[in-house]
Amino acid sequence: MAAAAVLAGVFLAVRAAATGSPTRSAGPPPAGSAAATGAPAPAPRPAVHLPVGKIGSYSVTDRSFVFTDRSRTRTAGPRILPTLVRYPVIPASARTAGRLAGRQFPLVVFAPGYLQCERSYRWLLRTWASAGYVVAAVEFPRTNCHVASPDEADLANQPGDLAFVIRQLLAISGRPRGALSGLLNPAAIAVAGHSDGGDTVAALAAGTCCLDHKVSAAVVLAGAEWPPLGGSYFADRAPPVLFVQGNADNINPPADSQQLYRADTTGPRFYLDLHGAGHLTPYEGHRPPEPIVARVTTDFLDRYLAGQRSAAAAMRHAGDVAGLADLVRGQSLPS
Repeated sequence: MAAAAVLAGVFLAVRAAATGSPTRSAGPPPAGSAAATGAPAPAPRPAVHLPVGKIGSYSVTDRSFVFTDRSRTRTAGPRILPTLVRYPVIPASARTAGRLAGRQFPLVVFAPGYLQCERSYRWLLRTWASAGYVVAAVEFPRTNCHVASPDEADLANQPGDLAFVIRQLLAISGRPRGALSGLLNPAAIAVAGHSDGGDTVAALAAGTCCLDHKVSAAVVLAGAEWPPLGGSYFADRAPPVLFVQGNADNINPPADSQQLYRADTTGPRFYLDLHGAGHLTPYEGHRPPEPIVARVTTDFLDRYLAGQRSAAAAMRHAGDVAGLADLVRGQSLPS
């Protein structure tokens, strides 16, 4: 009897394997299931992919984080990095229309200039977020607007700060719950920065000292090479870069941006020349020529971060404004 029972069990298991059905299928279907009621199984809800690229498409909200990097204590001490993240508000209609596709939006991490804080750039950063980008602005420990005794030499540690914040944000987005859960596309990350923040971004995107291969595009606003970092720039293939420079800037002279632009011969690169513009106005506040900068930088992100080919023509149109701005690519730079 025992042997017969074992053989019967083996027979059922072999039969189930041959037919692809689990052995429990011999029993009645669960009450209320499609098999029990004869009703067809419900179709999965379609994935909803949210648009990116049109300024003003989204309302914008924000969330503050304080990240602490203790991995560099031997050289830089603990790095306390307040970070304000502006991000698009997903409309209720999109939430109910179907299943939201994961990894919704590209990420832009922003580096302010020396003795500057993120609030000075809020108009520009909010513009990017309203177009469908998650925008994280970092305040550096020893060069932000609140520091009583600033140390510009600390710029040497700032590329590492940005790289750390990128890792932290991706980790938060990967969590199953939270305001940023599933919000970031880890394959679409840009860095942008102004002045010393532009130096920081150039090093992270193209410097042999600090290269981060997670960076897919970079926006350098009145930036330059920072010699204390050492190494070289654009020694290998770099991501697409947009350089923006006022030709009346006497803090970061045009020659500094042009040096970077000329060195960048490995990938798509653009130079936006702002006629008569100085060091702060093009990027802080919302007076001219800031609207030109906002439009061209958004088009650049649309093309090289969001992958929208049509944005290339829009960027050229927005960057060529008679008497105000010229946008060049691979051409002779303005004198």
